[in-house]
Amino acid sequence: MSPTMPDPHPRRAIWLMLASVALFSLMDAGLKTLAAHYPPFQVAALRGLSSLPLVLAWALATAGPRALLRVRWPLHLLRGLLGIAMMASFVYALKTLPLSTAYSIFFVAPLLITALSVPFLRERVGPRRWIAIAIGLLGVLVVLRPTGQGMLTLAGGAVLLAAFGYAVSAITVRVLARTDSTQAITFWLLALMALGAGALAAPGWVALRGEHLWIVAAIGVAGALGQYAITEAFRVGEASLIAPLEYTALVWGVGLDLLLWGVLPDAVTWAGAGIIIASGLYLLRRERVHVEAEHP
Repeated sequence: MSPTMPDPHPRRAIWLMLASVALFSLMDAGLKTLAAHYPPFQVAALRGLSSLPLVLAWALATAGPRALLRVRWPLHLLRGLLGIAMMASFVYALKTLPLSTAYSIFFVAPLLITALSVPFLRERVGPRRWIAIAIGLLGVLVVLRPTGQGMLTLAGGAVLLAAFGYAVSAITVRVLARTDSTQAITFWLLALMALGAGALAAPGWVALRGEHLWIVAAIGVAGALGQYAITEAFRVGEASLIAPLEYTALVWGVGLDLLLWGVLPDAVTWAGAGIIIASGLYLLRRERVHVEAEHP
């Protein structure tokens, strides 16, 4: 695929990125609602299945069927496994954690991507970036509060596992992007996640309640539109400009927590999130930007 020059007028890219973050936050609110009633693997399967028709239509319209079949299957299968583990872990955490807390911990993912790029991609990470990564990890500890009374629970650990899975998946995207289309990368993640998580959920599958069908549909639409928006944002905009806008998810998380569940993050969570975000922004500013136009 030939690269597209960034739009000289960045407003479109900015609005697309802000829209994608909003859509994914609404999707996550739907996942949190379903997590209270269904097993994590089932919710993960519904996440993949609900968006699949729209993503397939987009992929066929923009790339054609051949682009979906000429792919590097071993790496796609690896990403499928990572996607299942990542989504199921995140859904498990959302059952008990507020969105804002889960987001605060998950923001460590860009730091992990930078760290993992050393052994997997043979990239060089300078000492200042390692310091930023270490400070960001300290921010995670602030949010988790490993004192026996904090968030260092199975749910907190599940978000960390999801962030690690996302980071490894992002590394594989960098390799796949050399040969495979964005459409294939997106479609096969959702398809394999739907199939794999569905198979794991089948023995304990819980019948969907009628009042939850619209939530599943909304998750599918929000997920598909969010994926399109973030893909377009990175296609037409400068990554260094729009990547930091992902952190606006925390604003959405706080707002949705307050509106739907009547909770707000405490001062310690705000402090930890601030440390993590500052570290991530430093990495984006200091060195060459590596970002992925993708969301779980």
